Amino acid sequence: MHRLLAAVTVAFTLSLIPPAHAHGSAHDDRKQVPANLDPVEKPFGRTGDPKKVTRTVNISGADTMRFAPAELSVRQGETIRFVVRNVGRVRHELVLGTMEELQQHAEWMRRHPSMEHEEPYMAHLAPGQSGEVIWQFTVPGEFHFGCLVPGHFEAGMKGRIRVVAHPA
Repeated sequence: MHRLLAAVTVAFTLSLIPPAHAHGSAHDDRKQVPANLDPVEKPFGRTGDPKKVTRTVNISGADTMRFAPAELSVRQGETIRFVVRNVGRVRHELVLGTMEELQQHAEWMRRHPSMEHEEPYMAHLAPGQSGEVIWQFTVPGEFHFGCLVPGHFEAGMKGRIRVVAHPA
């Protein structure tokens, strides 16, 4: 009886934990929209306010391990709505960051391919799926985006974002 009660308690407790979004195979097929996460501040900007989007940029990711477009320019202070579409037959994602962060994250993903997490600067996409990332670029400089599914970044699935300083 104690084992049955313990099993029921564990099952109930686990049912209360919300599902995680992941780099791993646990992705679902729902449209990817920005998660209701706490605001994040990074060296390349911060979580964007959907009500303050200054423009929308469409990006597609393909099984050729390329993004289109692979380069863009934004002005410091702009809030961009990235509408990302996976036009391939395998899972892809878009993760914003500095080149160093993306390289470190790609290496981590090779070692831990089923690691699960969600951040407002990433969109995980099943084949044919679209998603959004809303990001405000607060700092001028050169930043990047990439697909960190193991092997994709190394195969060239990355892009560059040039943030131009706002005139004083």
